Amino acid sequence: MRILIVEDEPLIAMDLEDILHEASDVDCVWARDVAGGLMQVARGVDFALLDFDLGHQTSLPVALRLQAEAIPFCFVSGSLSDLPPAMRRIPSIAKPFRAADIHRLLTTAA
Repeated sequence: MRILIVEDEPLIAMDLEDILHEASDVDCVWARDVAGGLMQVARGVDFALLDFDLGHQTSLPVALRLQAEAIPFCFVSGSLSDLPPAMRRIPSIAKPFRAADIHRLLTTAA
């Protein structure tokens, strides 16, 4: 399974990657911004974890692309209250997250 992590904070992205590797044999790719996220989606991913607030932009364009391609994803963000109404049905985990929450999410995505 190839999992995209869209996260602007490198330490959080590395933490998520470590948690994912503990839970399963996955291939993780990481993007810090929308352009990188869209590039990784174009290369092919099976699942994505998106931070909504990426500093000066949001991950909404990546979320919309994932939806258009029927690729499952989840928001892992401290800005869940900022999600547009149409995105509030998407599974989400609030920061700070626990490893158990990420593990549980991965089992439902696999």
